[in-house]
Amino acid sequence: MGHNTTVLAVFRELIELTTLSEGSPQSFRVRAYERAAAALAAETRDLSTLSLAQLKKIAGVGASAAAKVREVVETGELNSVAALRERFPPDVVALSRVPGVGPKTVARLRDELDVHSIDDLEAAIAANRLRDLPGLGAKTEEKLSRTLARVRRAGTMYRAPIARALPLAEGLAAALRALPEVQRVEICGSLRRYRETIGDVDLLVVSEEPLRVMAAFVALPEVQDVVVMGPSKTSVVVRGDLQVDLRVVEAHQLGAAMMYFTGSKEHNILLRQRALARGWSLNEYGLTDTATGELVACATEEEVYGALQLPFIPAPMRQGAGELDAAEAGELPDLVAVDDLKGDLHVHSTWSGDGRSPLADVVAAAEARGYRYFSLTEHAEDLVMNGLDREQLLRQREELMALQEQHPGVHLLWGVELNIGRDGGLDYDPAFRAQLDWVVAAVHSHFDLTQAAQTRRILAAIADPHVDAIGHLSGRMIGKRPGMDLDIEEILQALVHSGTALELNAALPRLDAASEVLRRAGELGVTMVMSTDSHHVRQFDRMRHGVQWATRGWVDKRHVANTWPKERFLGWLRDRRASAGVA
Repeated sequence: MGHNTTVLAVFRELIELTTLSEGSPQSFRVRAYERAAAALAAETRDLSTLSLAQLKKIAGVGASAAAKVREVVETGELNSVAALRERFPPDVVALSRVPGVGPKTVARLRDELDVHSIDDLEAAIAANRLRDLPGLGAKTEEKLSRTLARVRRAGTMYRAPIARALPLAEGLAAALRALPEVQRVEICGSLRRYRETIGDVDLLVVSEEPLRVMAAFVALPEVQDVVVMGPSKTSVVVRGDLQVDLRVVEAHQLGAAMMYFTGSKEHNILLRQRALARGWSLNEYGLTDTATGELVACATEEEVYGALQLPFIPAPMRQGAGELDAAEAGELPDLVAVDDLKGDLHVHSTWSGDGRSPLADVVAAAEARGYRYFSLTEHAEDLVMNGLDREQLLRQREELMALQEQHPGVHLLWGVELNIGRDGGLDYDPAFRAQLDWVVAAVHSHFDLTQAAQTRRILAAIADPHVDAIGHLSGRMIGKRPGMDLDIEEILQALVHSGTALELNAALPRLDAASEVLRRAGELGVTMVMSTDSHHVRQFDRMRHGVQWATRGWVDKRHVANTWPKERFLGWLRDRRASAGVA
C-alpha cells in the first residue's frame, strides 16, 4: 500500500500548487482534483494494482485523474507537478499557507511588492507597504500581523503539520517493513511524541544488513533528494521538503535507541541525570556502568526505565514536564486505550454536504467496532457546509430509527453539530434543540476576534442547557489556521460549573483541544469526550490518534465519558440535562 501514500501525497501537492496557479481554491480543476483525492483516500485496494479502466470506475476519479494515478505509480512523479514547482517554489507555497493570504493575494504580493516568502511579508508589513494596495489596506495589514504573531507563538512556521508527516512516515515505515532484510521499524522523534508540527521524521530500523536497507530506502519513490548516506544513518528529503532520517541499529540496542531518538531533549536530560546519580551513563547504545563498562540495560525501553527504577512512560508524555516525578510517585494517570472507547459522539454521513459515507454504512461500521452507543452529528442549518434544516433533520431521525431496529447492539443517538455564531448564537430554536439526544456546539467562522469576544461566544454556548459538548475548542487547523485566542481558565471553569463536556477531537488536522488545555481540564475534573469527527467510515480509526493525544495531555480515562458503560453514559447525559432544566 506504499503506492497509495505516494499517490495521495502527489495529489495533495497538485491541489495546493494548482490552487496557486488558478488563483482560486474553487476552480473546476482544483475541485476535480479534490474529489479524486478524497475518493482515492477512501480506496482500500493497492492503487498500483488497478488498471486505468479500474481507476476510472472509482466514483470521483475521472479520466484525467486516473491517468495521473498511473503516471505516479509508474514513475513516482507527475510532470505537471514538477512544472508547477518551478513556478511556485517552497517559500511561495509557505507564504500561501498563512491564514488570510489566499492565492490571489500571493500573486499580488509577488507582482506588486516583490514579496516571495513569509520573511518578505513580515518586512513588508513592518514597512506599512500593504496598506497602499487597493483591496488590502491598513486593516488587512494589521490582521496579517496578528496572524503571523499567533503562528510564530504556536511554533508551526516552517514545520510540517502532523496530518501530513504521520501518514508519510507510516507509508515509509510500511515500505521498509516489507524488505526481507528488516526485522523491525519504529517511528521515533517528535512524531512519536505526537507533537502538532514536525521538523523532521526519525525512523529506526533493526537489520543486520544496513547497506542494503539504505540502498532500498533512497530508492523509494517518495525520496526526492539524498542529503547524506551511510551504513548507520541516511538522511533524505521527501516530497514536500520534509527531511527523513533513517538509522539502522542492532536488535539488542533497540530500546535505548528508541528512547534516545524519541526524546524529548528535556526528558532525556532528566533520564541521564538519573543515570549519573547511580554511576551510570545513558545514550543511544544503552545504559552502562561507568566504572566497569558493563551494559546494564538497552534491549527494550521498559528494561531501561526499570533499571532506572521507573515504570514505562508513554512517548507522548516525555516532555520534561513532571512525568518522571509522577512516575516515581506512582501518580501517572490511568490512560485511555482504544479498547476503552464505548462510542463515538461526533460523526457525519452523506446527509451532511461534506460527508462521504451513507448513514447505513456509518451505523454498520459503528456496530462492527463494538460500540455500545453512537451519535450522528450532521452540520446544522446556520453553517455554509450544507447544514440540515429542521425538516431534513427530522427525516434523518426516521432513517436512524429504522436503522436502530436493524442494529440493536448499538444505541443510536440522534444528534447534531451546532454552529456557534459570532455572538454565541446557536442553530434552531430551544424547543427543537431539546428534542435532540446529543448536541455538540463548535465554532466554524470568525476566528480573528479578540480574546474577550471569542471567550464570550464559547461561554454563551456552554451556558445553553441543550449543549452537551463543546467541539474542537480552539477551531485550529494545524499548520493552516492557528487556534482562537481564548481565556482557557474561564472556559474550563464554566465547563465544570455547567457539566458540559469538552471534546477531544481526534482528527489529525485538529487534535483539539491542545494538550496543555487537556491537562488543565483533567486537573479541574472537566468531563471530556473523545470523538473522531469522521466524514467517512475509514476515519473511525482516528481514535488511535485521539488516544495518543489524550496521553500527551495526561488525560485520565475516568474523565472521558465515552469510556463509560452505556448505562452510566446515558445516565450521566440524562442527569446533566435534568440539572440544566431540559425536560
